[in-house]
Amino acid sequence: MLITHLLKKYLTTLGRYLILMGRSFAIPDKMRMFMKRYVKEMSQLGVDSIPIVLLISFFIGAVICIQMKVNIESPWMPRWVAGYTTREIMLLEFSSSIMCLILAGKVGSNIASELGTMRVTQQIDALDIMGVNSANYLILPKILGLVTIMPFLVIFSSTMGIIGAYGTSYIGHIIAPADLTAGIQHAFNSWFMYMSIIKSLFFAFIIASVSSYFGYSVEGGSVEVGKASTDAVVCSSVLILFSDVFLTQVLS
Repeated sequence: MLITHLLKKYLTTLGRYLILMGRSFAIPDKMRMFMKRYVKEMSQLGVDSIPIVLLISFFIGAVICIQMKVNIESPWMPRWVAGYTTREIMLLEFSSSIMCLILAGKVGSNIASELGTMRVTQQIDALDIMGVNSANYLILPKILGLVTIMPFLVIFSSTMGIIGAYGTSYIGHIIAPADLTAGIQHAFNSWFMYMSIIKSLFFAFIIASVSSYFGYSVEGGSVEVGKASTDAVVCSSVLILFSDVFLTQVLS
């Protein structure tokens, strides 16, 4: 009985999500207004996230390099292994998957709380009464804006992680710069960079669309807005992890 109830609940949520996405992905009535909101959302969701992305990536790159050098160092291993593993971890997982999990908390909660507040204050109802497709007007710019800016965040994250590794080399003297450079350049596969960007596009869509659904579907007051924000972050994070496994298998 419990399984049937949960299955019905999840299928109902999925159906409502798909219907909302169908309403969102319509041709905007006024393209000039859409482009204005599109640029605004790109700035608010993507550009404003650059400082936290750079800061986290710098220290994660440094920590990975230190851990690899200190804990994997062996006479049987080449000295460039620390640089090689740092590059692979940043490219394959951190800059796409883990960074998107972090952004799900920042960007996802922002989207859900913004739309949830508009719902409980009846601003969305006012748009519907005026004949505006509120889902298209509010949600589509957020999805396209985040999907557009996410590949740049991935590139910035990977670059800053490598800079962090060089910081341990020049400032902390953990590894010789020449060894670090040799490891970063060793057997570089450019497809890993493209794979990271492709995965980030899917993750950006998940973050923006799922968070928009939870915010847009709020019923009640301010307490429900907070709950919707939490649910949006949790659901986005779980879907990112599931899709990461699938995409890694397909793209590898």
